[in-house]
Amino acid sequence: KTAEWEERSKTRAEELVALADTIKVLNDDDALDLFKKTLPGASASASLVQMSVSTSAVRSRALDTIRIAKKAALPSDKSGLELLSLALAGKKALSAGGFDKVIKMIDELVEVLKKEQDDDEHKKEYCSQQFDLADDKKKALERTVAQEGNGIASAKDAIATLAEEIAALEAGIKALDKSVAEA
Repeated sequence: KTAEWEERSKTRAEELVALADTIKVLNDDDALDLFKKTLPGASASASLVQMSVSTSAVRSRALDTIRIAKKAALPSDKSGLELLSLALAGKKALSAGGFDKVIKMIDELVEVLKKEQDDDEHKKEYCSQQFDLADDKKKALERTVAQEGNGIASAKDAIATLAEEIAALEAGIKALDKSVAEA
């Protein structure tokens, strides 16, 4: 920024020097003589006049120019020129307030779209959190099911072992009963 400021300051200073030189040249007596020679018959009262042009005159010249351009334009360019001529020919064209209503509507639409965008971003964040919570719950339930499955398998193994032990004990009791009956 400082470099830009220094450059602008330098340019401004050069412009001021150039303006001072120009004023000096124009105030010189030689310049007055040159002006008198350039404007013959005009005395020191000669002046430059600025003409003013009304908006309607500018509009009509622009319409004429567009009409001439439409005649020479390609078919693909005519729609844009017709839109321009329609805009210039309208009642409120080139006057203050011609598009105020449209601009206001566009601004309101932009505000609505920004609000909807914010709402969508918040909803997306909420949904992401809910998906994460649901995924965590699913994993916890899968772990619980796996642990319960392991518990069931070990219980079945224990039942089978106990059944074998009961069968062995019953066989031992029968053998004992047989030996007691023989004795």
